[in-house]
Amino acid sequence: MKIWIKYLLGIFLGLAAAFILPYNNPAVTQLLAAASEFSIRFGRYFLLPVLFFGIAVAVFKLRDTKMLGKTALWTAGTIAGTTLILTLLGLLSILIIKLPRIPITGEKITDIPGIPLRTIALMIFPYSGFDALKEGVFLLPCFIFAGFAGAGCTSDQITYKPVISFFEAAAKLCYSIMSFLIDWFSVGMIAVSAYWLISARSVFASGIYLPLIIMLSVDFIIVFGLIYPLIIRFLCNDLHPYHVMYACIAPIAGAFFSGDSNLSCAINLRHVRESLGANSQSADVSVPLFSIFGRGGSALVTSICFVMILRSYSSLGFTPFDVLWIFIMSFLISLVLGALPSGGTFVALAVLCTLYGRGFEAGYLLLRPAAPVFCGFAVMFDAVSAVFGSFVVAVKTKQFEHVDLKHYI
Repeated sequence: MKIWIKYLLGIFLGLAAAFILPYNNPAVTQLLAAASEFSIRFGRYFLLPVLFFGIAVAVFKLRDTKMLGKTALWTAGTIAGTTLILTLLGLLSILIIKLPRIPITGEKITDIPGIPLRTIALMIFPYSGFDALKEGVFLLPCFIFAGFAGAGCTSDQITYKPVISFFEAAAKLCYSIMSFLIDWFSVGMIAVSAYWLISARSVFASGIYLPLIIMLSVDFIIVFGLIYPLIIRFLCNDLHPYHVMYACIAPIAGAFFSGDSNLSCAINLRHVRESLGANSQSADVSVPLFSIFGRGGSALVTSICFVMILRSYSSLGFTPFDVLWIFIMSFLISLVLGALPSGGTFVALAVLCTLYGRGFEAGYLLLRPAAPVFCGFAVMFDAVSAVFGSFVVAVKTKQFEHVDLKHYI
């Protein structure tokens, strides 16, 4: 059975269970919360070993074939391009269409979320290289450590041949285990989707955030159904770009309901390699980098939510400088959310409000009830960007093989 069918079946059962279970019972909510967290941890359990061995082998092969620079440039350019497109789309949509104001609450600031840039910078190079494998949540330290290991093996291929052979065998083993976990995560989707609906039930019932949800949905349809297929059509000369959309069904489902970019990274990696046919050395480099830096979905959602907050507090318009400031800051903040795989969009919104000041420091509290929903949208945008972007990188560097649609996982 296709993975996307399993995921959709799990989601259907989970949503149905959420309507049947007594959602007002705290014990039921706590049980579902624990089951959802366990399922997400189960799905991403082997991601770090897969990335370490896979990246080491990928960097070794890319450097040996003189393709490392080209792959890195295409990946960086695609990440920057997709993030700019999503940020611009989000800002244009909220400036053109004026959504209803959100009622002002009297909630006081208790603790403003922030992005600990100094801590994140120190995490990139921990005290020991092996500590990079302990971070777990932040993938960049593991990526750099594995990259150095792979690059080092090219200095003397005869001496280090046993090492790279071990890495290749370990990469295949860990990937096989991760594939097994991703398959069985479909069972966990029952708990994940049930807990998501119970958590978001009040958001839908109030109707306050419904215009925001509709706007995010329309933006997603535009990106997923029009902008990205057109990019594939003209940039990759692919006459049938919608096969990439088919490969995105399971990544979209997993990303939206889990709201976890690390779990999404594992799902994306499987589909980019096995459905779209990207070679392992290309996918193992591009997909993690998208998960770390390609957070254009967070930039899009942050810009939309921030403008909504400003309009809820004031009827004043926006100067060109304000628009440019929101665009630049949303873009830049999205690049440093790699250490926040879950809830990073809400933190980005809080940071943007704090940086803007002028009495709007607590503005992010207006959207706190809807955080699980718009954070899910952000991760969903990011998952689609990772799949489409990694396919572009593989095609432009000629590191992919055609896979028939019937063989997509």
